[in-house]
Amino acid sequence: MPASRSTSAVKKAVTAIVLLAVLAALLSLGTWQVRRLAWKEALIADVNARIKEQPVKIGEIIGDLAAGTPIEYRPMQATGVFQHDAEQFFFATYEGRSGFYVYTPLALVDGQYLFVNRGFVPYDQKDRDTRLEGEVEGEVTVTGLARTRLAEKPSMMVPDNDPAKNIFYWKDLSAMAANAGLPSQKVLQFFLDADATPNPGGLPVGGVTQIDFPNNHLQYAITWYGLAAALVVISAIVWWRGQKKE
Repeated sequence: MPASRSTSAVKKAVTAIVLLAVLAALLSLGTWQVRRLAWKEALIADVNARIKEQPVKIGEIIGDLAAGTPIEYRPMQATGVFQHDAEQFFFATYEGRSGFYVYTPLALVDGQYLFVNRGFVPYDQKDRDTRLEGEVEGEVTVTGLARTRLAEKPSMMVPDNDPAKNIFYWKDLSAMAANAGLPSQKVLQFFLDADATPNPGGLPVGGVTQIDFPNNHLQYAITWYGLAAALVVISAIVWWRGQKKE
């Protein structure tokens, strides 16, 4: 066999191997997105069903968390006394306005504390003195959704928390507890997002929980499978043209 024909055969073999490897990768990515789609749809269905359940007592949430059972978005109730002087503020936007979610420790009868996201206050009403009517006193029962804590900052794009100014950009429960002067061992390791029950004076505005799970996996799967199909078509055209020249 002439050297030129031998070299050509090697090039074709290498090209075929590379094309098959790329095709396999594209199909694998498409299949992975299909699996992710099934997982995401099941998650959304589970959460949608969960938020419609009847609220449970805080003790059940504590027990489920200890047992490793998911508590995120479970309706719950907690009874205690708000520690308004220990409020912590999470920077947020609500209905187009910038401001804060007010995280207030709720002192429970057993001596533990639960941080409650009472809702939104506008930026210029961060100071308690501007909304004293909403600083309810005495024992209260709060209904809402259980939320899990974050173990670390969600991304590099999120600013660092500023405890000195009492402004948090991500829910660092340990830092919130320390900034509020609470003993860490007595602070429950989850939050409660209060429901939309109106507060006196209208602030904070409750019911601010956002339940939004982006679900673009079908689009991604179609993209990867489409690229795989395009690769096959283009490769077939190139091969056919090559055959005509020989």
